[in-house]
Amino acid sequence: MAKLQDLLVSRVRAKLIKTFLGQPQEIFYVRQLVRLTGEEINAVRRELKRMEDRGMVKKEPRGNRLYYHFNKSYAYYQDLISLVAKTTGLGVAIIKHKNKLGNVKFALLSGRYARHMPRKSAEDIDLLIVGTIDPAPLTRLIRQAESEREKEINYAPMTFEEFKFRKSRRDPFLSTIFAGGRVMLVGDEEEMVG
Repeated sequence: MAKLQDLLVSRVRAKLIKTFLGQPQEIFYVRQLVRLTGEEINAVRRELKRMEDRGMVKKEPRGNRLYYHFNKSYAYYQDLISLVAKTTGLGVAIIKHKNKLGNVKFALLSGRYARHMPRKSAEDIDLLIVGTIDPAPLTRLIRQAESEREKEINYAPMTFEEFKFRKSRRDPFLSTIFAGGRVMLVGDEEEMVG
């Protein structure tokens, strides 16, 4: 049974969650996790055992190594994906530099971007940002995130007036965004969608 106390425990667990959910499609062995987190091997092993006992991670033996991956059926999996997306990479950059970007009403990452999954089509976006946006700082943040991820980020800046107009017309572009998974970085999701 998942409990809130499962999440708020230690620095090592926070680093492990960030590592696992920063690359949710990957599996990791213990020494690899030690290198990625910069923590002592015994602390990593202890935390992996606790996380396994709580159903957060699963392990599987392959050859002479034990590999771990995050359990996607864990009750707080989606919430943790959202937290990691907001505290790392492009998500934290948008939140941190919100005022430099202009008057941001809404900003969201697609669920596929947050999960490090490829887009379903070339028209899908990774970031939607609505408001009076200064393009220069936004472009810098995007380029930095692209170099970190080593992949192009498809983003759509939009004025609030354009957003309201397209929303009132049930624009297919916005409908696709509303229908998919998303991680809200700025603004209220209910206000944006409703």
